[in-house]
Amino acid sequence: MSAAEFEEAVGDSLDLVPGPLMDRLDNVVFLVEDEPPADDPELLGLYDGVPLTERDWGTQLPDRIFIYRGPLLRMCEDREDLLDEIAVTVVHEIAHHFGIDEERLHDLGWG
Repeated sequence: MSAAEFEEAVGDSLDLVPGPLMDRLDNVVFLVEDEPPADDPELLGLYDGVPLTERDWGTQLPDRIFIYRGPLLRMCEDREDLLDEIAVTVVHEIAHHFGIDEERLHDLGWG
């Protein structure tokens, strides 16, 4: 899958997130990167910010959600699997914005 097709798939995954939930995202930027940091080469996505549950509501930079193309391409066997995994990764990282931790995400099946 080309880089452009991958970015489009991330956009399509965002379109699947219910509107009321997307409306509650506050000051978040979504970024597609080819590879994660070298110290975590299998990382699929990353939420970088202050979860809504921990904010003091002062001025702050936008939160960032990274989706990493390389690891997702390597772990998925076909296009359908890749599209599903992109969607799961997008939801997983959005959940961190709302203060949901890894353990709870795994309990909910989004780990």
